[in-house]
Amino acid sequence: MPFINVGAENGAGIQLHYNDHGAGEPVVLIHGYPSDGNSWERQERALLAEGYRCITYDRRGFGQSSQPSTGFDYDSLAADLKALLDHLSLDQDVVLVGFSMGTGEVIRYLGAYGSAGVSRAVLIGAIAPYLLQTDDNPKGVPADVFEGIKQAAFADRYAFFDSFLGNVNNAEATIPGRLSDAALRASLQVAYGSGPYATLACIDTWLTDFRADLPKIDIPVLAVHGTADRVLPLEVTTARLRDERLIADLTVVEIADGPHNVAWTHADEVNAALLSFLWTEAPDRAGTMEAASRL
Repeated sequence: MPFINVGAENGAGIQLHYNDHGAGEPVVLIHGYPSDGNSWERQERALLAEGYRCITYDRRGFGQSSQPSTGFDYDSLAADLKALLDHLSLDQDVVLVGFSMGTGEVIRYLGAYGSAGVSRAVLIGAIAPYLLQTDDNPKGVPADVFEGIKQAAFADRYAFFDSFLGNVNNAEATIPGRLSDAALRASLQVAYGSGPYATLACIDTWLTDFRADLPKIDIPVLAVHGTADRVLPLEVTTARLRDERLIADLTVVEIADGPHNVAWTHADEVNAALLSFLWTEAPDRAGTMEAASRL
């Protein structure tokens, strides 16, 4: 079972668990909250079948990685990603794919370290550009919404996860057609096993301002988003990336009636968009993405 060390707390190492499967062009998949690397199984299956190398890892505080009480800001999380890329000597034609909170690692990594060795990026259920409503960000979400989320997680994080993951999946609409009760239970078990400190710390991390990072992204980016996303609504996230032209080379695919967790509930549609993007060279990408955008 592979791990890398990314720091220490009180003399104990902080380790990240990762999996590295297949060969070919490397695709690094960065999970959302409060999940782990195995949440990518429906994408990994499709990518491996097409000859890609798939690397997944558990964010600190989640899955089989260490559960420290430090390092939950995006500078630290992007440094964790860089440590993994360096450890695996991934320095050419890397594709970074993030879901939800994982899109923050992708964006901050590109903003802080640049795109050397990274060919493309994919944002599924993007958290950018900036969730918090402020005087210079009126399209954000009021601070008291996030304070309420923190209070719920602090009071009873297990009950909080039950409610949160229901909304992540729009469970009442997707069960049983697109999500089984068993799959929801399995994701809850992963959430229950996450670090108590990480559960709370990450909520503050969601309020990171990515507006300075976005103009630095100089590679093609695909953004996939469900139109029925309740957790990171399309209009305050991906639609802004597109409409305000915050990423220079951006293709947006909207998944009709998709919840936040479209990578699971609408895996066929997401995989079609992802593979189309990976197969297509940047100068010719727009035409070939048109069919995927209608899914």
